[in-house]
Amino acid sequence: MLTFALAKGGLLKDSIKLLQSIGLDFSAFLDPGFRQLQITDPTGTAKALLVRNGDVSVYVQYGQAHLGIVGYDVLREQRPNVAQLVDLKYGGCRLSVAVKESSPYRSSLDLPMHGRVASKFVNCARDHFDSLDLPVDIVPLYGSVELGPITGMSEAIVDLVATGNTLRENGLIEIETLFYSTSRLIANPLSYRLNTDQIADYVAKIRDQVNATALV
Repeated sequence: MLTFALAKGGLLKDSIKLLQSIGLDFSAFLDPGFRQLQITDPTGTAKALLVRNGDVSVYVQYGQAHLGIVGYDVLREQRPNVAQLVDLKYGGCRLSVAVKESSPYRSSLDLPMHGRVASKFVNCARDHFDSLDLPVDIVPLYGSVELGPITGMSEAIVDLVATGNTLRENGLIEIETLFYSTSRLIANPLSYRLNTDQIADYVAKIRDQVNATALV
């Protein structure tokens, strides 16, 4: 049976809406009182796993899910062995460098050599500063990254930004954007090549739906 890995959180509602548009209903995951982490579509043709955003590509890479929906930011950070098939266009955000508004830094190159940059996107942050030939110390943080500059632990952060409200409320400003991110449809490479459980048909339906929506 075809299996999808769906991310908890901000992408879930739009992901379920997209799959409903091609005839698959996993809306039970949206019920606040629902606790099951694996469900089967009422038609019996597919099932879905509800996992952390950062785990979607893991389930897909190791074959427990044939297809998954995950943010491009996760793919850039984790670099998993998966096939990236469709830009789904929703869940838009950007990965940016941010600093205290009161600081003198207004670009990445303004940061001091061997300064500290806090981020949960360790690989993306390191790639960015390596490309500038600017040696910095990347401090891994996995919650409330904004506290890095606020407390003086770091000169800057690299973090996802959607509206920018959290940065502004904490006295931080963006000074550089590394890349923009949207949700992506990914597949297990071997399953996709072998067209296991008619993966290609579902991918084509999803691509057609995304293209049709873009034309509206």
